[in-house]
Amino acid sequence: MITRRLLRYLIPHRKALIGAFFFLFIATAAEMTGPLLIKVFIDDYLVPERFPSTPLIFLGASYLGLHLIAVVLQYLQQYSFYRIALAVIQQLRMDVFGKVQYLGLAFFDRVADGSLVSRITNDTEAIKELFVNVMSTFIKNSVLIIGVVIAMFLLDTKLAMISFILLPLLFGLMQAYRFLSFKVYRVVRETLSEMNARLSESIQGMGVVQAWRQEKRFADEFDEVNEQHVQANVKNMKLNSLLLRPAVDILSIATLIVILTYFGIGVGDSAVQIGVLYAMINLLGRLFEPVNQIMMQLSFLQQAIVSAGRVFELLDEKELAPSKEGEGNPEIQEGRITFEHVTFSYDGKTNVLKDISFVVEPGQTVALVGHTGSGKSTINNLLMRFYSLQQGRITIDGNPLETFVDQELRKQVGLVPQDPFLFVGTIRDNIRQGNDALTDEVVQGAAELVQADSFIEKLPGGMNEPVVERGATFSSGQRQLLAFARTMAQSPKILILDEATAHVDTETEEKIQEALYRMRQGRTTLAIAHRLSTIQDADLILVLHQGEIVERGTHQELLTRQGLYHKMYLLQQGLKEEVNV
Repeated sequence: MITRRLLRYLIPHRKALIGAFFFLFIATAAEMTGPLLIKVFIDDYLVPERFPSTPLIFLGASYLGLHLIAVVLQYLQQYSFYRIALAVIQQLRMDVFGKVQYLGLAFFDRVADGSLVSRITNDTEAIKELFVNVMSTFIKNSVLIIGVVIAMFLLDTKLAMISFILLPLLFGLMQAYRFLSFKVYRVVRETLSEMNARLSESIQGMGVVQAWRQEKRFADEFDEVNEQHVQANVKNMKLNSLLLRPAVDILSIATLIVILTYFGIGVGDSAVQIGVLYAMINLLGRLFEPVNQIMMQLSFLQQAIVSAGRVFELLDEKELAPSKEGEGNPEIQEGRITFEHVTFSYDGKTNVLKDISFVVEPGQTVALVGHTGSGKSTINNLLMRFYSLQQGRITIDGNPLETFVDQELRKQVGLVPQDPFLFVGTIRDNIRQGNDALTDEVVQGAAELVQADSFIEKLPGGMNEPVVERGATFSSGQRQLLAFARTMAQSPKILILDEATAHVDTETEEKIQEALYRMRQGRTTLAIAHRLSTIQDADLILVLHQGEIVERGTHQELLTRQGLYHKMYLLQQGLKEEVNV
């Protein structure tokens, strides 16, 4: 099943594959004709001691010409196979990477980043060996074996039949190796994936690792997985050492002994058969050499099959990001948001949202506050359609959330995450985000609007300042400002602010609040905030506790009620003595 699926990638290259086969067949025929010419020379000219110049020159020229033809055609077929293989792997990697782009966040919640990287890089690299080396080796040597078989039967049918007595043993040997090595190679690939996952985790969290002096613990855990990987490779080496070339060599020697015994007993010293014997032994060597090469490639074949299974598991993953459902392609005109009795669970067991209902009118600012784990970010995740809705209903302008196409939803709903992510490139690239319709003036205006221009202008490259991985050379506040400018450049109708001022200092926060005030005019805004001072002017504040809305109202209304919001506000003001917990 896996092999057939891999071979389907060859269909677009069938013309080039036919050409490669043609070169291979002709090269094989040329190579197999050589021993027949030598047989003619020995039996017709060397033994009778006749040396006419014209036939001998013809035989020598033919032998040399055939070898030259074989060399040229072998180069062409090998080059063709290699190009086909690289094209197949290129397409396979694009398929895998493309599939990963559309997987839902729930999938990434449960699968380690390093494991995914291992499948896209290491496993596809192992599959490449199948198309680059294994496939060409199997095809080439299979044709060689067929050519040798035909040549052997043309020489002497009985000797050819004797030579093939041990072929069933070869086939059984190959099947035994495939069966025993499959499990070993699966452990090899899985432990390699686990090592990549642990390596990725330790590098991303290196600051925490060193701060808590966990270097030895992480090294010990990595060493444990590495040892499992080593042991699996040792088992594989034992199988290779026992069942591959050594076993084939024993069988080839046994076949040679049988043929020589038959010749010695049944033929005697007949000089007429010496050429046949030489050609038969020569062909026998040519028979077992491709068998040896095929056997040696079985190791790579098993690696490729195991790796392909892991890659196809990823390609067959059903947990895709939620997408459009239903008829029509509504557009977001006003930005009215409605949550109706929404209940949600990440693991299917514990509800993080419980019967949530509220309305955000066009142009309103609604703030979500509450302790950690109360469900604030989950509301934003559902509105961004990062996760599929389980119970209840979410609408925008009266249209169910699932009826909007991704392009419309992502264009009109702008998100500023709590932990902004910057990509490798320039500041301008990060604000523009691949949208060529955004002019430099729009990008500059967005930076000025969020007060990011004050630090951008001080950089040597300005808007063209290079951004390294994750924006590591910028402060947390600067990354937050750039993320905010990125959202504002798109001019969305709905803003989602997930702790938008969490990583900026007080002075910068004041500048952002001023920019936010201007940007909120005419836009619907849903804001998560821990600093209650940043959402005091919100039209509506929803207080969440353990997945439920326990209070709602304006800042002054909630303070008057002296409930959970009032206690949170007093704690942040440093008036703990007034709080009766």
